[in-house]
Amino acid sequence: MDHDNLSIGDLARATETKVETVRYYERAGLLPEPERTAGNYRAYRAEHLAQLSFIRRARDLGFSLDQVRELLRLADQKDQTCAEIDVIARGHLAEVDRKIADLLALGSELRQIVGQCGHGTVAECRIIEALSPTETNRPTCNFTDLPKPSTSQPRVKL
Repeated sequence: MDHDNLSIGDLARATETKVETVRYYERAGLLPEPERTAGNYRAYRAEHLAQLSFIRRARDLGFSLDQVRELLRLADQKDQTCAEIDVIARGHLAEVDRKIADLLALGSELRQIVGQCGHGTVAECRIIEALSPTETNRPTCNFTDLPKPSTSQPRVKL
C-alpha cells in the first residue's frame, strides 16, 4: 500500500475507522483536508495516516474531541514543555477514576439487587421492586401549585 496516495477507504481500513468518521474529523478540523486527484477523489498521505492513528488512539482512551484537538496542537510544538499535555492527561485521568468509582458502586448495587432475587413470581421480584419508584422517590406533580392562567393576556391562535 502506497502511504502517500491513500484513498479514503484505504485510510479508513488502515486505521479501522469508518469512512464517515474520517470525513467528520476533516469537518471538525482534526484531520487536514487532503489534496484531490484529477478525478476529485481525496488523496491522503502518510501524515494523514499518522494523525488519524493518533486521533483514534486518543479517542480510544476516552479523550474528548476538544482534548484531542488541543493535544494535536500541542504535539506540533516540539520545543515546548509537556506541562499543558500533562494537565490535560491528569484531568482526563481524574475523570476516568471518577467513572470507575461510579461503575464500582453501580456493580455493588446490582450485585445486591440480584442477590435478593428469590426466583419467584414477578409480583415478588426484588429487582423490579428496587427499580420501581417508591413513595419517597416517586416523581410527583402537584397541579394545585401551578400558576393560574392569566386573563389579562390575549390568547394566541395557532
